[in-house]
Amino acid sequence: MTNSSDKEVWTVFKRLFGYIKPLKVVFALAVLGLVMYAAVDATFIAVIKPFIDEGFGGQASQVTSAAGVGGIDLGTSQGFNASSEVLTIAPFVVIFLFSVRGLANFLSTYCIQYMSARLIKDMRQEVFEHYLTLPVSYMDRENSGNLISRVTYDTEQIARATGSALISIVRDSITVIGMLSIMFYYSWKLSLCILVIAPIMGLIISVVSKRFRKVSKRIQAAMGGVTASTEQMIKGHKNVLAFGGQQTESDRFAAVNELNRYQHMKLAMAQSVSQPLIMVIGSFAIAFVLYAASFETLQAELTTGIFATILGAMLAMLQPIKNLTRVNAEFQRGIAACTTVFELLDTQPEVDEGKHQIERVKGNLSFNQVSFRYPEQEKLALDNIDFSVSQGKTVALVGRSGSGKSTIANLVTRFYTGLSEGSIELDGVNIDDYSLKCLREQVALVSQQVTLFNDSIANNIAYAYSGEVTREQIVKAATLAHAMEFIELLPDGLDTQVGENGVLLSGGQRQRIAIARAILRNSPVLILDEATSALDTESEKAIQQGLDNLRHNRTSIVIAHRLSTIESADLILVIDQGLVVERGDHQSLLDQNGVYANLYNMQFTG
Repeated sequence: MTNSSDKEVWTVFKRLFGYIKPLKVVFALAVLGLVMYAAVDATFIAVIKPFIDEGFGGQASQVTSAAGVGGIDLGTSQGFNASSEVLTIAPFVVIFLFSVRGLANFLSTYCIQYMSARLIKDMRQEVFEHYLTLPVSYMDRENSGNLISRVTYDTEQIARATGSALISIVRDSITVIGMLSIMFYYSWKLSLCILVIAPIMGLIISVVSKRFRKVSKRIQAAMGGVTASTEQMIKGHKNVLAFGGQQTESDRFAAVNELNRYQHMKLAMAQSVSQPLIMVIGSFAIAFVLYAASFETLQAELTTGIFATILGAMLAMLQPIKNLTRVNAEFQRGIAACTTVFELLDTQPEVDEGKHQIERVKGNLSFNQVSFRYPEQEKLALDNIDFSVSQGKTVALVGRSGSGKSTIANLVTRFYTGLSEGSIELDGVNIDDYSLKCLREQVALVSQQVTLFNDSIANNIAYAYSGEVTREQIVKAATLAHAMEFIELLPDGLDTQVGENGVLLSGGQRQRIAIARAILRNSPVLILDEATSALDTESEKAIQQGLDNLRHNRTSIVIAHRLSTIESADLILVIDQGLVVERGDHQSLLDQNGVYANLYNMQFTG
């Protein structure tokens, strides 16, 4: 179990290092700065011995020698001169060392911050772009708060961990190694005391690391809950106010907020216990050194400078060891975040094995005994659906909500794949044989849930248009969609900003912009999924003319609850629980006096 966990951490760390490879020059400068910083600290401890033994120690020995012969004579001046020379040089050595230390600190800090910023940018971009390749089925299953948290919170944790880990792994590790080298150089016997407590420290750090990583994953999940709850409230703000749900939302957020706080405190508890424990164990090493120094056999080998240097080196090691313990929490949080992000990046994108390319299809669409079930669902969403619609013709799908109408539309665009049986063909070619880009360029979609971007009306109409688009083309599309009627009344006309998801426009205005977008796209296949559901009766009649023009010479799939909008359809399919229960044109279905006739009578005689 432990070996597997350690192997996983090493695998994640190697993969993370791949993001730093393009910055190898910056990385090398950062490491150089950290090494210089640690080397200065070790050098400062190392020069304590000559400062004491040749400075203060030399002066003291001369005074003692003179006193032994009954007083101070002129010979003592040589001792004072020798010690004064060392003490005179000492301030310049200190200034030089700390100047180098400051330069090294600047170099390492700036380079690490630069790498962290680039890491966040590159990883966020990769995660965001990967979202654009994921299948609709994946996005439907996932919590939107968690998806947002991957881009914002998790990548931030990775960058912080990378910077903190680099500082401690390089600077503090070299400092500890440098101090140990100094200690063993001057007195290996006295320095053996440090080896007694090293295995204990390693064991504690290993146990605590696993705890940090486990809690960090829980913190990520809790953070996703906070994001999701906030996003849900913001999106449903009007409904919250309308239904007086402020207290409900406040309580809901308080629960996820408290869970987030609780998980952070569990991490803080593990961190708060581990650091003092390491310090207490370190104090035992210092105590052993002090005790061992009292042995007469060791006292004969020690000078004041050597003892002070060893003691100073041990004290100087405590802070780096403490840093290594503290940064371990950040590092484990980063590893946990890395694991989550890499799992996301390893999620398979949409299957796109099709090679067939064509500039523009004719639009002959056929469903050949198609059966389909959604992932992790036992019941078929579509059962043996079979129909054909020729170029320029319109097929309408009617039925109760959840009967499978939108599923048919989603299969045409390959938002969902993996038919249980049958095939779907466009111009006699299986849609799976088309490349995704080519297939979706042939289809214009206007759905009930209109998505507008926080941009101008003109840019929303021309969204993702391939090639150059002129103002005249946008105006023409808006006119055909009967959108210019309200656009001309706006202060900035087509340049009016619509707000996030078109919040500054009415539902009918948003749908007319979506229809104008489809008109401008000029695709040979058109899918209208409740495209007029948000329009009032007057707007619906006006826009119906635009839709009639749009459907001319285009294959159209129209999903509608309002049967008045599909009376002119060439073929009407009545769908119920994934089955086609009736088919025909408007009049023939009325003559059958079945499901369609009942729906029609309910709408027009209600």
